[in-house]
Amino acid sequence: MIEICIYGRGGQGGVTLAELVAHAAIREGKHAQSMPSFGPERRGAPVLAFLRVNETERIKIRTEVAEPDVLVVLDPGLLHIGDVVSRLKKGGIAVINTKKSHAEMKAAISTERLATVDAMSIAKEVLGLPIVNTAMLGAVIKAAEIVTLESLEEPMKERFGKVATKNIEAMRKAYEETVVS
Repeated sequence: MIEICIYGRGGQGGVTLAELVAHAAIREGKHAQSMPSFGPERRGAPVLAFLRVNETERIKIRTEVAEPDVLVVLDPGLLHIGDVVSRLKKGGIAVINTKKSHAEMKAAISTERLATVDAMSIAKEVLGLPIVNTAMLGAVIKAAEIVTLESLEEPMKERFGKVATKNIEAMRKAYEETVVS
């Protein structure tokens, strides 16, 4: 089973990211669950979402993910709030939206495996909005290979309707630009 924590801020789409991956996994015949963890926060407040994907067995756990295999950070400003990277399971991978170079991030945080992408620039360029979730989908898929890009397209069309094409473009562009080591 792959367990994922997604750190973001209200309005960035972290909860939606988790839901889209869960729907894609189910389309692929896997078992998945996603759940948000937030109170009555406003736009911009820290939000945490959880995602579990299992290839073969139904997921019976209904708790927060304590030690994720994949840590997704939509807002790099959240990296140092409670040292979120320290939660990462040994051998896990951190997937971070950042304007900094991959080498700078590798030197700045303590993790064995790292994936970086400037999802904010991609979102602004492709979508015209600073909402990074669909760009980060591409980064997550490249880094963790949970589902295929193709299996995300239908859930994205269902979720985003007329603007799905641009969101799929942002996901694919981020997939290509993500650096993993």
